[in-house]
Amino acid sequence: MNSCAIIPCYRVSAHIESVVEGLRGYVDHVFVVDDCCPEQSGNLIEEAANFNGFATVIYHQENKGVGGAVVTGYRAAESADFDILIKVDGDGQMNPEHIPALIEPIIAGEADYCKGNRFFAPDYLASMPKGRLIGNAGLSFMSKLTTGQWHVMDPTNGFTAIHAKILPWLHTELLQERYFFETDMLYRLGTIDAVVQDIPMPSIYGEEESNLSPLKSLLEFGYHHTGLLFKRIFYSYILRNFNLATLFLIAAIPLIIFGVIFGAYHWSLSIQTQEVASTGTIMLAAMPLVLGFQLLFAFFHFDMTRRPSKALWRKLGAQAGIKKPQQKLRLYG
Repeated sequence: MNSCAIIPCYRVSAHIESVVEGLRGYVDHVFVVDDCCPEQSGNLIEEAANFNGFATVIYHQENKGVGGAVVTGYRAAESADFDILIKVDGDGQMNPEHIPALIEPIIAGEADYCKGNRFFAPDYLASMPKGRLIGNAGLSFMSKLTTGQWHVMDPTNGFTAIHAKILPWLHTELLQERYFFETDMLYRLGTIDAVVQDIPMPSIYGEEESNLSPLKSLLEFGYHHTGLLFKRIFYSYILRNFNLATLFLIAAIPLIIFGVIFGAYHWSLSIQTQEVASTGTIMLAAMPLVLGFQLLFAFFHFDMTRRPSKALWRKLGAQAGIKKPQQKLRLYG
């Protein structure tokens, strides 16, 4: 299988040349996507004679964000018939020595998409700033809930590899273009039952500053996570695969709502009248809550253990006559 690297570039002129040079021997070609970079990172690569034939520079006339830049690279790599597409940041925080381990499960037919995991060992976290450590831990839990990828950690890790065969099924034109890109990818991979695998690796932290505002990202990520959670539940458990877990969830929600409203009403009434609620009233509030949460936990147990086992790209390869999807579900956007 031939492989290529895709590097989204925005304010990385200090590192981009060394990043591209470091990829020699690990990939067959590099696509550098200059995302309307004010430092003209793409020009540095085009003007360097030693990158002729090894690197192709693509320019955006307006900034589309990391997701938009990666999608542009994906399309260029697809057109050039590359099999494995590796996304590498241009800031020098990703060691190319990890690429063989990153793509090995895809080559072996065990995965469709692989990503780095900086949380695998305590030693990997030693160089991570404490603010990022806490933020990534919180985002990891939200991502597990939103995407259904409960076995995946470190969702914002951008060191990824994907097999080109599954890209048409993801409808990449619908992917979030900015910092929510990695989580949106995990969500869409889950909806098509693609196999996602974590690859343990440390990251390199230097003096680079993140362009992400903590408060803005918290509000924006929370909004997107909520939307994706409801879409995932509806698509995976109602529209496409109505099963026992669906019944658990459908029964749990009204039971919990009834228990909370009924209990709150009678608790408030007891405070106003100074009268203790009867045993029957207490039981009528408590039992729906207990049963509802039991059913909800049963649903999440099913959701956590549900995981595809065979790489989708191998299934597609086994069905030579299969057609690429042409229409998009409105729900999917």
